[in-house]
Amino acid sequence: MPGKRHPLPPELEGVREKARRALGPVSPATENTPADKDFLFNARRTDAGRKLPPQHLVYFVLADLLGFRDLGRFEKLAWSIPLEFNGRAFLVEHRKFGVGVFAAGGERDEADAAKIVNHIHKAVKAARSFFDWLATKAVEDSAVNVRNNSASLFERFEYLRDLYLGKAEEAEKRKGERNVTSETNKRGYSWQSISYPAMRIRTEARWLGLAAIEAFFSWTEHVLIHVGILCGMLASAGEVAHAAEADWATKFKLAFDLSDTRSKELYDELLRVRKELRNFVAHGSFGKEGEAFDFHSSAGAVPVRLPDPIGSGTFSFGQSTSFNIESALASIAEFIPYLWDGPRAPAKIYVQEYELPLIMTMARDGTYANAMASIEAMNRFADHLVGAMDIAANMDW
Repeated sequence: MPGKRHPLPPELEGVREKARRALGPVSPATENTPADKDFLFNARRTDAGRKLPPQHLVYFVLADLLGFRDLGRFEKLAWSIPLEFNGRAFLVEHRKFGVGVFAAGGERDEADAAKIVNHIHKAVKAARSFFDWLATKAVEDSAVNVRNNSASLFERFEYLRDLYLGKAEEAEKRKGERNVTSETNKRGYSWQSISYPAMRIRTEARWLGLAAIEAFFSWTEHVLIHVGILCGMLASAGEVAHAAEADWATKFKLAFDLSDTRSKELYDELLRVRKELRNFVAHGSFGKEGEAFDFHSSAGAVPVRLPDPIGSGTFSFGQSTSFNIESALASIAEFIPYLWDGPRAPAKIYVQEYELPLIMTMARDGTYANAMASIEAMNRFADHLVGAMDIAANMDW
């Protein structure tokens, strides 16, 4: 999305001057710059130009900070800035195959292009505080996109969950298996060792189950924010930033109304899962039940649990029920289709199926509200947006 241009604050005028000096003899082309009449169409990419900084930094420093003229879009061309260097014409352009320095094709092209690239690198370095200011203003205006990694995070959860289910099934099938090994040492003493493969497989299954639960909560920490944006709960970049820093319970409420009975039931179930199965494991996992200490007593060593991060904040005596991974995954299995049900159904199309970024300007101007009206509306909108992004990526203006 095109950004909004702000007047440069007085304190950054010095940055503009430094960047201008860093460009040295590189200046905007004028009507007096010598160039062939078909130069714009025949200019060739130089090898030296491939070493330019990222295209957005080049554009920011030349066009936004220093005011060099941008000739605009053309087929397979996003922007074109004509330069003059040592009395010759050059172009710095962002074409489909990347940003570069383009020249007429003379013997001096590579040497001059290398010098232009060097000067642009120096100007970019001098303009760092301008870039920071530009980014800050964009966030303040919510002229930003929120990246969408929901699909890949969900795939990670599914992958680990399926591995867990496979290991658990294998352990069940081999629960009666018993391996006996006989050995004799040099002195003639013999003994047998007995192993039960299912025990090791169950341990590995448990690890995978816990990893799957961790992956599930990682996905929800991400996807609930995206659903919240589409549902109108978050309308600015600042609100998104605060939501990202908030706890899981706060994120859950962005997508669900807890006055709804089923939403509240799932919230309570998943909060219990997060508390019992995740928090203790994620924060050190001293013992299977979160025990950090064994206190000295007349009855021997007695386990003491870590303070509950969600509860009273005090140490507790004894152990609770073992983690129940199957129960936790059952709660998760109920939650996933419920997340994409009812008024949230169109969000699945945008977030999980099309994997589109969340465009905060569309959250503010009512675009998402209209698209969330129905599955049909969202399909039309998402398809249109993908088409527009494909045109931009291919520069098929």
